[in-house]
Amino acid sequence: MFHKVEIMNARNKDIETQKEILKDILNLSESIDKVLKILHSELDNYYIGAGCIVQTVWNYLSGNPLEYGIADIDIVYYDAKDLSREKEEYVEHKIVSLLGNIPFKVDVKKEARVHLWYEKKFGYSIEPYQSLEDAINSWPTTATSLGVRSENNGEFKVYAPYGLNDLFNMIVRANKAQITREIYEKKVTKWTKLWPELVVIPWS
Repeated sequence: MFHKVEIMNARNKDIETQKEILKDILNLSESIDKVLKILHSELDNYYIGAGCIVQTVWNYLSGNPLEYGIADIDIVYYDAKDLSREKEEYVEHKIVSLLGNIPFKVDVKKEARVHLWYEKKFGYSIEPYQSLEDAINSWPTTATSLGVRSENNGEFKVYAPYGLNDLFNMIVRANKAQITREIYEKKVTKWTKLWPELVVIPWS
């Protein structure tokens, strides 16, 4: 079991307090700390997002090892100047090589070109994202619509369009901006097997 350090309970606190507590929890993860430091010097417009961040918090709150159940680390960035797959692959390979032996699969996506392959993968088309934040707004749940990064001035930046209450209350709630019921329920099934403490809000 993971032994907690003394970090304030973040449930239903104000958003700025929650952001500080999120930072404190993520600082406990050697892997996430390493990724933040490396990406800070390699990408201008990026976030570490979604599952790996949320699941680190779930693990902290559940008393699990911080890396328990985390399959991959999602790194997203935005660059609309070159939408070629070749450029995206170049960036991905560079980031993967720099991160070395972190214990997660590294998934690097250029959000400016997601619309080019989304229909083939999920069966329906989407409009091009206009920014990283536009992409995060559409992610599958309110808790996982979340991105963090280190700014040039050392500030810890958090983008959480639906707040952080669902995250810290371990609530899984669909963000219906883009996903289907099938996608949501598949994620719920996978997550609740690993984190049975989750409180799931049904699709309807």
